[in-house]
Amino acid sequence: MFIVLMGYMGSGKSTLGRLLGNELGYSFVDFDEYIEEKQRMSVPQIFDQKGEIYFRKLERQYLMEILGERGDQIVSLGGGTPCYGDNMGLIKKSSAKSVYLNVPVAELSARLWEARKHRPLLKHQDAPEKLEEFVRKHLFERSFYYNQADIKISAEGKSELELLSELKSHLL
Repeated sequence: MFIVLMGYMGSGKSTLGRLLGNELGYSFVDFDEYIEEKQRMSVPQIFDQKGEIYFRKLERQYLMEILGERGDQIVSLGGGTPCYGDNMGLIKKSSAKSVYLNVPVAELSARLWEARKHRPLLKHQDAPEKLEEFVRKHLFERSFYYNQADIKISAEGKSELELLSELKSHLL
């Protein structure tokens, strides 16, 4: 089975993907790390040196590559990956089961406040209120794509183990 996890940055896709991979014996790929390895640059460096448009083109190229792979695999996408170009269409046409981890805005904002310095789209947010406003607007724009996932899981108030159990019940 091929599983694609999607959701806003900070929603726990990589954490849950690693846990699920360990539990099921599937390989796990963090898509941002995959891009970084291929490009020999960090995502922030790519954004800074080449720009967001260049990064989004890379995302599509590597998404096509990874969706063409076979075997039991879990891929944690970048928060914006399904929202650009025809990426969501590529995901839907593939054999992958797509999963949206839906986390409330306040929880996302709290998680992202400290991490914002390492996230190209958030590094200019200088107050918690501004960050929350940005996340709310961005999530509203992206939810159209996220909600096309095969499986939607609300992460509100749930532990990692509860989310893992719920996800497994949807998949198995």
